[in-house]
Amino acid sequence: MIALNGFFIAGAVVCALAFLVAVIATAIRKHPDDWALIGAVATELYLIAYGIAAVIRQAGGNAVQGDPVEFWGYFITALIMPPIAFFWAISEKSRWSNAVLAASAAVTFVMVFRMEQIWQ
Repeated sequence: MIALNGFFIAGAVVCALAFLVAVIATAIRKHPDDWALIGAVATELYLIAYGIAAVIRQAGGNAVQGDPVEFWGYFITALIMPPIAFFWAISEKSRWSNAVLAASAAVTFVMVFRMEQIWQ
């Protein structure tokens, strides 16, 4: 189990909102609009802030309890997913692009959850 902290809660909220907007956009068979794309951007901005905070926490003596290579591997993978989904969505204007945005948000949440488990 993980201890709930502000960064995890913020990530859960950002990912949940991005997921929800993308699922609704997929359900109404709409091409990716600004709201669905903003979800991917918000997720990426959150991950950048999370990465900076992780470096600061680690430099401050709060080291990763699990394998640091595994933690940073998850982080790098999570960091590249939203931009890939974003560029997919703007290059292919279909409802399935919204599904890709939704999947990216869901997988990012799972990775953030796993990173928190590794950290503790």
